[in-house]
Amino acid sequence: MTEESSTIDLQPLHLLAESYRGRSRDALMPFLQDAQALYGWLPGEAQKTVAETLRVPLADIHGVIEFYSMLYNRPTSKEIIRVCNDPVCQLAGAEAVIEKISEQLGASGIHIERSQSNVERVSCLGLCEHAPAALFGEDAKGDLSSALADNHLPLDASSLPSKVYGDRLLILDRVGKVNPRSLVEYLESDGYTALHKALDHEPSDLIDLVNQTGILGRGGAMFPVGRKWIFTRDATSATQERYILVNGDESEPGAFKDRVIMEDDPFAIIEAATIGAYAIGAKKGWIFVRGEYPLAYRRLANAADKAREGGYLGDDILGVKGFNFDIEIRRGAGAYICGEETALFEAIEGKRGFPRKKPPFPVTHGLFQRPTAVNNVETLAALLAAIKIGVEKWRAIGTEQSPGTKLFCMSGHVERPGVYEMPFGITIREMIKRAGGLPNGAEIKAILVGGAAGVFIGPDKLDMQLTYEHSRQYGVPLGSGALMVFDDSVDLRQVVFQISRFFSHESCGKCFPCQLGTQRQMEILERGVGRKTLAAEDLVALEDIGMAMTQTSLCGLGQTAASATLSALELWPDLYR
Repeated sequence: MTEESSTIDLQPLHLLAESYRGRSRDALMPFLQDAQALYGWLPGEAQKTVAETLRVPLADIHGVIEFYSMLYNRPTSKEIIRVCNDPVCQLAGAEAVIEKISEQLGASGIHIERSQSNVERVSCLGLCEHAPAALFGEDAKGDLSSALADNHLPLDASSLPSKVYGDRLLILDRVGKVNPRSLVEYLESDGYTALHKALDHEPSDLIDLVNQTGILGRGGAMFPVGRKWIFTRDATSATQERYILVNGDESEPGAFKDRVIMEDDPFAIIEAATIGAYAIGAKKGWIFVRGEYPLAYRRLANAADKAREGGYLGDDILGVKGFNFDIEIRRGAGAYICGEETALFEAIEGKRGFPRKKPPFPVTHGLFQRPTAVNNVETLAALLAAIKIGVEKWRAIGTEQSPGTKLFCMSGHVERPGVYEMPFGITIREMIKRAGGLPNGAEIKAILVGGAAGVFIGPDKLDMQLTYEHSRQYGVPLGSGALMVFDDSVDLRQVVFQISRFFSHESCGKCFPCQLGTQRQMEILERGVGRKTLAAEDLVALEDIGMAMTQTSLCGLGQTAASATLSALELWPDLYR
């Protein structure tokens, strides 16, 4: 027992262990998170208790704790202030915010209740529309400058209203209008209308209907939802278990649309997952929420409880005999890689978030090696909207190959950053105009399309339509729908370096091309920060490293870790000369 753990009160830990006794390894992450909430970190005695209770080797416990950035094996404060230092928040003055927080917590003697807080620089918090942004323990705050000047600590996440825009809101029609904690208000606003409609169909007919919507995965993979559900349903005999998993681990710089849905319309995600469960024959589902979204986690957990109490989860849902389905809400612990679906399985199973080799694919060998349909939050929200208004009306919006509406995350140098629900087919130029254009009449230098894993484009591509077909035509991925705008005052070398730093930090290290490639890419780009030139051999190395990662990495993280860098080198050949 360490000196630190010998001084802690073990009684709460023993009581907690009793609540987990008899459970298996898949309870490891919740157990660790609950134990850490007791002490602010995971002392040796807590780790030993978790290992003995769940019958997991202590070495595995150490490995899991060291993998996730929000788990701590050394003493730290009960309250930690995490300040985003990725591109959008850096543009908005994140460094000045960090300095001011440190000054106020130190020289001015301002403390959060219970203990002095630690300040951490972290990757994107999914609050890009509120930049600069931070998490104060369990509370989020954006645009911190004025709040800090007034010494408003701690801060309340509910004080951050969602910034939602659009001509005709279908996916986001309840956001800001309906109390996200109230099942009654959800029902009064056409909640569960789509589930009633879905239950009028046989599962196979429902999947046909889903195919007709033309909805593709909105997390970046763009795989047809209907086909995924067919493959999952047909993967095994009707008596074997299948699962549905909602991927809410939205961790990429520039992406925050899923957070808005989970926080402001959580019942919609429960309802949509229930429809998916009916279609594929699943009796159990999970919603995995990134650890940096505590408010989303609380609201989804509340929505699941209320749905269960109202008969919308459990046995014989809505009186349909044999339609039994329940859902579990899980929190991540700080690992971007867990947005990759197989790494997500590993996290839920109580392991480090290492991606699995494919094949086999999740639709046949997913969570616990069972057939699993993994769907992004926005994907399910869009499907719910399409079923509610009808396929014909849905397909009348957008384009033939890209029907319906899409959520776009506007951030950076625009007057009105936020989530924009717009029909497919709108141009990038029109999106920027809808966002109020650039402040102070500045000129556009670059747009990063698709988030950190996307590519840079210049002003010459502003008339590109945001559709799947034009994305393929121009070689510009829509990805998560993120559009990060940079004006002509920005040093793009700094932005490219920050993106490379993000991928270097988030690489899980399982495959050599990504583990070494992201590190070397960052080291080279760091030498180019501050309008410095790079040697010719450095530029050649960046291209070689980028192509090697793209072609040989195990998963999408490594395969896209150089996309922004390579596009910058191609678009601005003299950037580092």
